[in-house]
Amino acid sequence: MAFIHLDIKCLYTVLICTSFNCILSSTNEIKVNPPQDFEIVDPGYLGYMSLQWKPPLSLDNFKNCTVEYGLKYRNFESESWKTIITKKLYYKDGLDLNKGIEAKIHTILPQQCTNGPEIQSSWSEATYWIPPKGNVETKVQDMDCVYYNWQYLFCSWKPGVDVPVDTNYYLFYWYEGLDETTQCAEYMKTNEKHIGCRFPDLKSADYKDFYICVNGSSESMAIRSSYFIFHLQNIVKPLSPDYLSLTKKNANEIILQWSMPRGPIPARCLIYEILLTEDDTTSVSTTAETELCITRMSNESHQLCFLVRSKVNIYCSDDGIWSEWSEEQCWRGDIWKETFIYFMLPFGFVSLFVLSITVLLLYKQRALLKMIFNATAQDFTQQETIC
Repeated sequence: MAFIHLDIKCLYTVLICTSFNCILSSTNEIKVNPPQDFEIVDPGYLGYMSLQWKPPLSLDNFKNCTVEYGLKYRNFESESWKTIITKKLYYKDGLDLNKGIEAKIHTILPQQCTNGPEIQSSWSEATYWIPPKGNVETKVQDMDCVYYNWQYLFCSWKPGVDVPVDTNYYLFYWYEGLDETTQCAEYMKTNEKHIGCRFPDLKSADYKDFYICVNGSSESMAIRSSYFIFHLQNIVKPLSPDYLSLTKKNANEIILQWSMPRGPIPARCLIYEILLTEDDTTSVSTTAETELCITRMSNESHQLCFLVRSKVNIYCSDDGIWSEWSEEQCWRGDIWKETFIYFMLPFGFVSLFVLSITVLLLYKQRALLKMIFNATAQDFTQQETIC
């Protein structure tokens, strides 16, 4: 009986192992090819690239299955890949053309297509780079762009190092909505050399990638081009707040108030930083409101001053640029003491002076009248004696 029991266990084991190997074999037989003709295409939009491909071969067995594609891409020397899963045959994104681009893609068969685990193809790879022209030091230096008050963009730069005197730079830009790249129409110049560009009218450019290329020309040498990608909402610099006021709420509390900056930036998009000075002590506070109630550190403080500046907050941008500081507004001591010191005391001195002069004049006038009266009385007495 023991041998029979052992034979049955062995039979079960063989059957299970056979079935499992069959499943593995059927799964391993399912293969899929990588996408065809994978390439990185530059449409001429200064870094807005298109990664595109064609379906893999031999998908006849999966006509009723939705094939997916796993895409990875990055700039050369970047430490991390950007990963996308898509069902389309293309993907577009902005990349830095100052460096080369590498990408790879594979086909993915989901579990519903294989009735088992997900199946992935091997990788198909592609690269793209613009052959550099000119020494890297000939590129523009210190490129800086500011979107003033969400109204107009201004970009400035410095010329490259040791470039020929005839070198001049030219700026081209593009963002989604423009049919083609456009050259700057309003250059800022020094000695007839371009050092910046003003963009007075950008239609529907907010919350879009803004692509810039600054290239140069010289008759004696090649000038290296520079590429930049800006997110306009992240380089907004608002106007400074104005109409500052201080109101004494009680003996300990003072309310600071100001108006939001003029312009198109919504109130919900602004944050404020307040620089508060009480006598010789300075502190910084932040608020999203246009007023702040502060508690005085001491009832004996003689002066309290504050300034305010603004910036676009995290709800409307990833970053921003602080505005200039507003004009300073100050409060000095108690208002009645202030009135007494600066008004009543001078008024008292003036009144006392006027009163003194008046008394002196009246005294002199009285003495004069007395003298005249005495003289008149003497004349009258002499007349009576003669008669």
